[in-house]
Amino acid sequence: MSSQEYNFTPDWVSPPGDTILDLMEERDWNQVELANRLGFSTKHLNQLIKGKVTLTYDTALKLERVLGSTVSFWMNRESKYRQHVARLEAEQNYKGWIDWLDDVPVNELKKIGAIENIRNIDSNKPILVEHLLSFFGVASPDEWRNYYGSMSVSFRKTKEEQADNGAISAWLRLGEIEAEKTSAPKYNRSKFESAIKRIRELTVQTPDDFYPALYELCLEAGVKLLLVKPIPKSRVSGVARWLNGHSPIIQLSLYGKTNDKFWFTFFHEVAHILLHSDEKSDIYLDNTDLKSKNQKELEANDWAGSILIPEEYRFDLVGLRSHVEILEFSKRINIHPGIVVGRLQHEGVIGYKSALNKLKNSFEIVS
Repeated sequence: MSSQEYNFTPDWVSPPGDTILDLMEERDWNQVELANRLGFSTKHLNQLIKGKVTLTYDTALKLERVLGSTVSFWMNRESKYRQHVARLEAEQNYKGWIDWLDDVPVNELKKIGAIENIRNIDSNKPILVEHLLSFFGVASPDEWRNYYGSMSVSFRKTKEEQADNGAISAWLRLGEIEAEKTSAPKYNRSKFESAIKRIRELTVQTPDDFYPALYELCLEAGVKLLLVKPIPKSRVSGVARWLNGHSPIIQLSLYGKTNDKFWFTFFHEVAHILLHSDEKSDIYLDNTDLKSKNQKELEANDWAGSILIPEEYRFDLVGLRSHVEILEFSKRINIHPGIVVGRLQHEGVIGYKSALNKLKNSFEIVS
């Protein structure tokens, strides 16, 4: 979207009372006479003319009989005027909320087209506030703080750096928007558990080959799998959460970009859905770079690790050192060698800068 400044919006829309005054003048009536003809008090008529009271359908019927035109005309005049008043009030609110822009990643959301790419000048800031409210689906920054602020209390973070709730909330919202576009059957735990073995077999494939199958296997079980590019400062590799208490989603950012981290994160999020679904309000934000002391995170780590490399192969695993040994072992247990390398690094058997990193594959989200 191109950068632009918004044109001036006129604020001269008049209330229906202006038309009432014009018609009174044509008939040479004062407010007392018109009030008597309408059956109103003079005070009520005066407030109607000034736009301080709403022109109702009943009033429109009376105006039709006394002053002419149609009910539709009077109701349309009232509707347009109220819309105009509401717009002016909203614009004043937006001006008062521009400090909120400091709490959300405005520039990043403009870059990816989530909000319109208008210049970040003072005159445009109220417009940016309006666009961000629409993006987050909230009425005001207070509702954003109430919803995402209370949500942040439920963030189960595995990395202390995950402190920018604005960036995290934006990334989560991008996932919500994608999830809303996707239809899925009701979550079926049994189907999801049955799909895990088939999904593990996909780890030896390239993303172009495995992702469509992975997506469908999850969707058939009622789990929505989403790939959403990371927002700077969110530092999130994945999240498991429930929408509306009945629809689980797994959202991955490819933060880290190698297949060992991708698959560990995926199965880690699977574990949260299978093991921790009793607390559907919790949002499990994860980063595989740091060990967590949280019990549920430890459970998810153990579950994911045992799915990828079952415990009965642990003794053989820790004895691996060479390129050939890793290839033979990975072939024997039908897992990608890059995952084996990642596990050996996690176990401290080999270093993170090892030449064996060439056995890993790098992933990228293509927009």
